[in-house]
Amino acid sequence: QALFVESGGGLVQPGGSLTLSCAASGNIFHIYAMGWYRQAPGKQRELVADNTRDGITNYADSVKGRFTISRDNNTVYLQMNSLKPEDTAVYYCNRIPLAPGGSWGQGTQVTISS
Repeated sequence: QALFVESGGGLVQPGGSLTLSCAASGNIFHIYAMGWYRQAPGKQRELVADNTRDGITNYADSVKGRFTISRDNNTVYLQMNSLKPEDTAVYYCNRIPLAPGGSWGQGTQVTISS
């Protein structure tokens, strides 16, 4: 079972930028599409960006034009620009589709506040 380690979160002011990184064990990046998910307090976890092995990317409407997902052999990144308070959440990466009974990493907290 793949293990995911997310990093790069923090506290930034509205309009700021952050770059998140995700490392995973095993050969998962070569096999699956990868996605960045987020979960805000009191809300369900949602997929915000995904990246196929062929480099095709998709974004939730709420982040389109502000977030960019990319990957290399070992890491998946999420470049986040023009951050808004509503982007505050714990951000996770995982494969797509999710593994049945698969686990999640600890995530990385992103807080947007002045």
